[in-house]
Amino acid sequence: MNAFVTGGSRGIGREIVLKFVKEGCGCAFTYASNKAAAEEVLSAAAALDPKAVVKAYELDVKDSKAIEAVAETAIADFGDIFAVVNNAAVVRNNAAALMSDDEWNEVIRTDLSGPFFVIRSFLMHLLSNKAGRIVNISSLAQGGTSGQVNYAAAKSGLIGLTKTLAREYGVKGITTNIVTVGYVETAMTRDHLSEKLHEIWMKYCPMKRVGEASEIASLVHYLTTPDAGFINGEVIRVSGGLTYVP
Repeated sequence: MNAFVTGGSRGIGREIVLKFVKEGCGCAFTYASNKAAAEEVLSAAAALDPKAVVKAYELDVKDSKAIEAVAETAIADFGDIFAVVNNAAVVRNNAAALMSDDEWNEVIRTDLSGPFFVIRSFLMHLLSNKAGRIVNISSLAQGGTSGQVNYAAAKSGLIGLTKTLAREYGVKGITTNIVTVGYVETAMTRDHLSEKLHEIWMKYCPMKRVGEASEIASLVHYLTTPDAGFINGEVIRVSGGLTYVP
């Protein structure tokens, strides 16, 4: 099996790529601009399995034409793509009254339009195979969160996108699901989540800890396996039992 993962050069995406490699899969992944980080993932993958086929593609997921070109190249390079994982995301935090058009548009285009463009670019390929797995990565922000109206709107929109695809293409052997992620220690959470939010998480999360990227990666991989073939249109939380953010 071969997978395609957006935003695979760091954080959760990196762990997803490496999980696929550990499980004997080939993996294509994208990165926005940090070529050094992408090369580090390639090196880590080679250390896990020197025979694994893993390739990195520079991609701006806001650009639908670029996505179509990368999808075509990845299919040609790997011969087949079975699983598509939409992980790439950005945050541009601000109060709603102060949020600029650019802050709104960049997050919506990256975190919502981007996944749609990626899925659309692979759908005919998956349909021709009469099988496939689509996994979208969301956040507890999908239920609303202060200071992130753009991010919350995008992640909430992923639910509608996912459930619609599940209805349209489940009959074709293609499952589509969401993994909703709580507080996971990554560079993005370190850079953009306040110390106050960290304190709230540690106080109210039943597990009294933050999540690990490898835990998310394990679920994503499972959803692409034959054992998960009857899971479709589901929103699966991985949040230690906490179901909201302030």
